[in-house]
Parts: sequence; C-alpha cells; structure tokens
Amino acid sequence: MRTPNTPHISGRWRRIGSAATATTALLLAGLGTAAHAGAATPTPHKVSAGTVAAQVAKAHVRYESACAATPKKGYAACDALRVTGGTTAYMEKQAALKGATPKTVKPNATSATPTGYGPSDLQDAYGLTDASSSDGSGETIAIVDAYDDPNAEADLATYRSYYGLSACTTANGCFKKVSQTGSTTSLPTADSGWAGEISLDLDMVSAIAPNANILLVEAKSSSMANLGTAVNRAVTLGAKFVSNSYGGSESSSDTSYDSSYFNHPGVAITVSAGDEAYGAEYPAGSKYVTSVGGTKLSTSSNSRGWTESVWKTSSTEGTGSGCSAYDAKPSWQTDTGCTKRMISDVSAVADPATGVSVYDSYGDDGSGWNTYGGTSASAPIIASVYALAGTPGSSDYPASYPYAAAGTAALNDVTSGNNGTCTTSYFCTAKSGYDGPTGWGTPQGTDAFTG
Repeated sequence: MRTPNTPHISGRWRRIGSAATATTALLLAGLGTAAHAGAATPTPHKVSAGTVAAQVAKAHVRYESACAATPKKGYAACDALRVTGGTTAYMEKQAALKGATPKTVKPNATSATPTGYGPSDLQDAYGLTDASSSDGSGETIAIVDAYDDPNAEADLATYRSYYGLSACTTANGCFKKVSQTGSTTSLPTADSGWAGEISLDLDMVSAIAPNANILLVEAKSSSMANLGTAVNRAVTLGAKFVSNSYGGSESSSDTSYDSSYFNHPGVAITVSAGDEAYGAEYPAGSKYVTSVGGTKLSTSSNSRGWTESVWKTSSTEGTGSGCSAYDAKPSWQTDTGCTKRMISDVSAVADPATGVSVYDSYGDDGSGWNTYGGTSASAPIIASVYALAGTPGSSDYPASYPYAAAGTAALNDVTSGNNGTCTTSYFCTAKSGYDGPTGWGTPQGTDAFTG
C-alpha cells in the first residue's frame, strides 16, 4: 500500500482463536483471504524465531488492521488499527490515578468500559476544552468510508451517552447516513472491518466537535472511483468538512482523481497519511487535501500536560509521510527537499498504544468498547478541529491554513521520533518546524485552522 513497498512483519496481530499465543498470531498474520474484490490476498510472512522474540518483548499492545492491508491498484484500505491485547496508555493513566496495577485488554472479550482516550483527554491535549463546548454548531462534518455499518447510529448513541454528549440522531437532524448516490435506504453491503473504521470516525468527530452535525457517506466499494464519488456527494449535500481515513498506492491516475474528486475550494478535506511507516500514499498526496500524520500522545508533567512524538511501532508500522511521485506541490508548501507534494501537513494522535476509545458492536468481533489507533483516528480529529474553527473561505484550500500559522503557539511542534529511514532527513524524521511525519505539528486550539 505504501511506497516503497516493503515486507510487513510487525504490529498488526491477527486473531487465530482465543487460545492463540502472540508468537503464533505474529507468525500467521495476514493468512486470511480478502473479503472483497478490492483487496489482494496477503502473502504469508516468514519471520525468524529471533525476530518473533524481539517483537514479543518489545510489544506494548497488540493490534490488528480493521481492513485488508494491501489493496489492489485503484483501491484503498482503511487506516484503522484495533487493539487486541496489552496495556494502553489510558489504562496506565487510570491505574496510576488509583494507585493500582493497570489491567490489560483481553482479546475477544467484551469490555464494559472504555480503554482508550476519551473526549475530555483529546480536548485537553489539543487545547480545545473551551472551544468544543460551543463551537461547531450548525457545521456539518462528513465521514467518507466504504461499505455499510448497520449499527452506526446505535453505536454512536452509546459512545455519546457514555461520555455525556448530546444525542446525535436521524430523528433530531444531527446524524444522516447515505450511500454515494445520496440514498438513505439503498445502502452498500455491510462489512465488519469497515464498520470498525466508521465507528472510529464517528466517535472522533463526536469527541472533538460534539455540537456539529454528522453526515456519513458510504461508498459501495473501496475503489478510489467510488470513494471519490462519495466525497463529491458529501460536498453536494453541504458538508464543508470531509474526513477520509483510507489510502492506497500512488499511481499516474492520481492527478485525474484530484480534479474529479478532491478539488473542492471552500471545503476542508482531510486524509490519513497511512499506517505503514515512511512512504507516500494517495489521496494523502493530493494537493487539494490536508494530509494528516500520526503521533504518540502521552501525559506529561510539562505545562501542556501532554507530550508527543512521531508514531512508529516498527520499520513497517507507523505514520506515513513522504514526497509524492505524481502530485504537484501546492503554492503554500515551501519545503525545498521535495519538488512535488510533501506529506504530511499536520498531525494528531495515531499510535494504538496511546489510542482512543471507540464503541463498535458490528466490527471485527462486535465486542463493544475497543481502543483504536492509526491515522484513521488523526484524520477525523483534524477535520473536526477545522469545523470548530469555522466555515472556510469560499475560494480557500484550507490545507494552507496551518502553513500561515507555522511557528506560532497555535500548533504543538513535534520534534522527536521518526517513521523510517530516508535520504532526506525531514522526510521521515521530526525536527523543529516542518517535517514529513507530523507536518507543522498538532493543534493547540483552533487558530491554525481558520483563514
């Protein structure tokens, strides 16, 4: 899915039955068959015993990809990663507050309470505590995903009720679910993997912009043509903020996709940078979108109360970044090492070990409360911050807004960590100012996301 394409041997642990060991799960990761035409059959991973031991010793959490990891040309995979075992940062934080030993996530077991960061954590981390209490009213944030989640509205209600957020339903006009044609009744085929992605996206919008309306547009497949058509539908239905948590390999068709699906001035379109470490993906590489990288978000004794570094689990797991091979550089992007479009623009939490709480009763195991990570979390977070900041100018490309605020207190500059090895350092290594993995940084309030 990413460029360059390297063997995948790390964090996406597959479930092989409730009694499977972590080592067995790692060795057999990816042996399942593709559920849809858009997904290629994964190749079995050959990993030495020594490598497995190192992976197991290093692992803080175990997780799996919600969607097929390697889509075929012209298709995309979602960037949602679901935690299946281990101890999350949120659980450690809660245990520390109580003076107790942190519990662990148990694979295939229903969790009665959240195990990841919730709305108050995310609002506090990104300086949105005051803004999110009133802003976003009257705005519509669209979520574009593939296939149908039959439980989307019910699961959204559970999440919002647990965290004391106002109801967002079809009946009160806050929530609407449509197909890429705009139909509310003729919906795509249901898919459990993409349902987990949908729940993650809806919950992140609720966490950051609880007063906004939510429009879920479901594409009939994960092809770029259908997902792009869904983006166009979202804009036609009035959304000024559109989140896309998916990606695939770059191709010579990308510039055509740009003009057909993503060229919407006056609309903030956010796209996940990808979860397979250093390497460019599309549509994150589109010059018309805000490409969103991922961080590890941890509590801290500093004045902010939080600290962030580049999310990287291993050489093949972490936030995407890189220099596009096809897309032209937008006028507002001024880094000199990449003559074409550079990924990313900004970032937010994505590390599954510091993941977010999601309620999903139709996903991979329908277990209810889960912790999710991946740049699938950061893309809807940033789309929602745009919504809190207000409607973009009608002729603006909102991806330019953070560049105007570069170097100000409106962004948390992420200066540590990397997502791989590259010949041009800032393509894959965090530094003061702009870098590929985290862009200009993460939100500190909404000032960097308004024109």
